[in-house]
Amino acid sequence: MTIRTTFRSGSGDCAAWITLPAGEGPHPVVLLIHGGGATHSMMLDQYERWFSEAGLAVLAFDFRHLGESGGTPRQLMSLRRYFEDIDAALAFIRTRPELDPSRIALWGTSFGASHVVATAARRRDIAAAVVQCPILQGRAPALSAGLLHLARFTGPIVSDLLRGALGLGRRYVSIVGRPGELAFVIQPGAFEGWMSVVPKGVVFDGRITAGAGLSMLFYDAAAKARQVQCPLLVCISDRENLMDPAIAVRVAREAPRGVAIHYPTDHFEVYHPPFVERIVADQIAFLVRHLDPGR
Repeated sequence: MTIRTTFRSGSGDCAAWITLPAGEGPHPVVLLIHGGGATHSMMLDQYERWFSEAGLAVLAFDFRHLGESGGTPRQLMSLRRYFEDIDAALAFIRTRPELDPSRIALWGTSFGASHVVATAARRRDIAAAVVQCPILQGRAPALSAGLLHLARFTGPIVSDLLRGALGLGRRYVSIVGRPGELAFVIQPGAFEGWMSVVPKGVVFDGRITAGAGLSMLFYDAAAKARQVQCPLLVCISDRENLMDPAIAVRVAREAPRGVAIHYPTDHFEVYHPPFVERIVADQIAFLVRHLDPGR
């Protein structure tokens, strides 16, 4: 059973979804953190179902300014707000009697993996963490397309920052596009892969405020791996096409309790058969071992 609710973060609200397993609580809980610009409607329901069937409660949410959450301007990607929302979600878990605050795991996919690693590095109340197809350096997707591509964003970024400072309408660019287009991610196949996680009938707003790109370029969650004290499972896509998979390998090696599992996938195949069931089975085994839902 999934319950739609909200929790307060800063001066706004985050739309949230609680999925409970069978049986009496309080249950261990997995907090799902989606990728850059992605929303709950983009295939998180399958993870809610699989994890809850394994005896784990699940909390998913949309970051402010995205999806069903409040906040203006729309499609604002802000690291400060992201961490505020994650901390607010963790605080919200502690208000729910059916959830066990001593058994919380973080789960992050794509760019959400950066937020998982960074959050686990600064908090000591996380029991376990899982990341898949991880993007662990904000500059990795843009730089993989070359410096010339990156230079094209100078004008839009400056324009957006000025417009924001003056209270004018924001300057937007696309998150993902086809090769040659003005979008942060333009690797061959990325647009099609991105659209493959947008269910039929769901409208995906693929814009972000251009100024967000500046802070993302300097965001390096991989550098925090040594500070992650909880068990960390890194599900590595060996054919990763948005970041050098060696970065994920290094994070798993440097985290004191890190574990790496490799899969013959690219960035987007992890969400679909035949790989998704295998990857989730490994994640469930890891989470059950560290969260002990049967106790």
